[in-house]
Amino acid sequence: MQSVSDILKKFNPLKDKYLYREYQAFGVYLAQKLTDTQHKSLYIKLAKTVPRSVLQEALRFVSDSNAKKKGALFMWKLKELGVYGQSKKKIHDL
Repeated sequence: MQSVSDILKKFNPLKDKYLYREYQAFGVYLAQKLTDTQHKSLYIKLAKTVPRSVLQEALRFVSDSNAKKKGALFMWKLKELGVYGQSKKKIHDL
């Protein structure tokens, strides 16, 4: 897992000029790890609204598998963890 300081050390202002917040960098990191850069905005939204520990647990689950569609497996795991179907108040209590 990367810390915020590691992400900021690797930050290239010319290449990453549209990333202003830390959650945006983590969302792009998720998209790259899941090899699903087409849905980058979805992962940025998830990084903003879902607790980091839940996202990291789902990412760990997916990275241990040999799935072809890692993005779909990641979303399934988030559903299994109970992120979807709850109100925002309950999500932040996780």
